[in-house]
Amino acid sequence: MKPFLAGLFLLLVSLQAQAVLTIEINEAEATATPVAIAPFAGEARAPQKISQIVAFDLRRSGRFKALPVERLPELPLTVADIHYERWVDTGSDVLLLGDIRKNGDGTWRVQATLVDLLRRQVMFAHVWDGVTRRAMRRVAHQIADRMYEALTGVPGAFDTRVAYVLVEQRGGKTRYSLNVADSDGYNERPVLRSYEPIMSPAWSPDGNKLAYVSFENGRSEVYIQDLRTAKRQRVAAYPGINSAPAWSPDGKKLALTLSKAGSADIYILDLRTKQLRRLTRHWAIETEAAWSPDGKFIYFTSDRRGQPQIFRASLETGEVERVTFEGTYNANPVISPNGRYLAMVTAAPGQGYHIGLLDLQNGDFRVLTRTFLDESPSFAPNGEMILYAMQRGGRGQLAVVSTEGGTSQYLKVQRGDVKEPDWGPYRY
Repeated sequence: MKPFLAGLFLLLVSLQAQAVLTIEINEAEATATPVAIAPFAGEARAPQKISQIVAFDLRRSGRFKALPVERLPELPLTVADIHYERWVDTGSDVLLLGDIRKNGDGTWRVQATLVDLLRRQVMFAHVWDGVTRRAMRRVAHQIADRMYEALTGVPGAFDTRVAYVLVEQRGGKTRYSLNVADSDGYNERPVLRSYEPIMSPAWSPDGNKLAYVSFENGRSEVYIQDLRTAKRQRVAAYPGINSAPAWSPDGKKLALTLSKAGSADIYILDLRTKQLRRLTRHWAIETEAAWSPDGKFIYFTSDRRGQPQIFRASLETGEVERVTFEGTYNANPVISPNGRYLAMVTAAPGQGYHIGLLDLQNGDFRVLTRTFLDESPSFAPNGEMILYAMQRGGRGQLAVVSTEGGTSQYLKVQRGDVKEPDWGPYRY
């Protein structure tokens, strides 16, 4: 985050009840691999153009680009229709085919087949039946996920959701909204609206709940809200600061920043017993906890050395060690799903705030982004991309960068600012 002390009190912005995130692709991804996606049979009569959604998903990854339909040498509807010799000079080694048919009960049957054009064999074939109109886009994301995994060996992350905070000025008032949307910005819906600040949304590991900080009662308090029932409970309203909730990998605990004992320290809250364990005891501000995937360590930001740096505490022994040494400022840690990488907000004199990536195995450190005032990094559940907030055109927007660097997309709203993103887990 920008000035570190503000990390505890930053009133993160954004609201627009009917806003839809729109995605702008950076065309600088010249190394993207071409793929062929033919229009699905029956697609013209279907509620969604599935082939176009799949193509856009793959393009968003920064690793693939769908060939324009007009450049395809033929538009086969089945594998038997393919004339393989016609595809030799297209630049694509694969072809996605599909078929969409309406069932008698008003639902739809969707079939997708990925063909290896070089080996002349099917890479995958799958049928989704009983698909409702509302579920059609999600099926498209699932097809894109299967195709991404078939081509890379890594599961895709298109059939996922993101949470974020929106703020908008209306009638002289600032209105906040905690929103959830699909990873491509569609199906946005508000979880909470308020004229008081909302901040720090965090997905539960099962994707059914959000923890967040609300100031609706005039002070910071931590809530958990069930996205299926809309029921919520207040879990932290101690004297002083209640901030920065972070779920344990098993979903049974929350790490929190509390100042109930005077200084701001990291605490662990058992959600079943409501028992608190104080993890750190220091005069410095210690905040922005992040769990290691194995649940054995908590990474956090502390200014105990004067400038904000990232430290790691053992949950077994309580021992604390410093992790980051590059630059003068490192904060807002987040760990990749495989536990190998630590993403953070980093800064050095005269270089501004950007997203940095530390390889915890070999110590390699890289600055991934070149955007302005970057903050709040969050890994995709496959670990391939990082969602973060930044300033562009004088407004808060979101962006996605691959772990290899090079921003591939921006997410923005027509009005207001969007900040505090958290990329949700896989949906089951």
